[in-house]
Amino acid sequence: MAKKMLIDATHPEETRVVVVDGNKVEEFDFESENKRQLAGNIYLAKVTRVEPSLQAAFVDYGGN
Repeated sequence: MAKKMLIDATHPEETRVVVVDGNKVEEFDFESENKRQLAGNIYLAKVTRVEPSLQAAFVDYGGN
């Protein structure tokens, strides 16, 4: 199946984006005027924990 990206920008205060492969949602993201965007920015952070079972690292960048 072909992947599609659907963008909903009908509301000026929020933009929603979803990537679908057939009937399966692969990715969902949204941006809001009221919430500061973190994705795509570069931050200096400290790795606080590595969890091999999740293949993830938890980082502290000083934000809330």
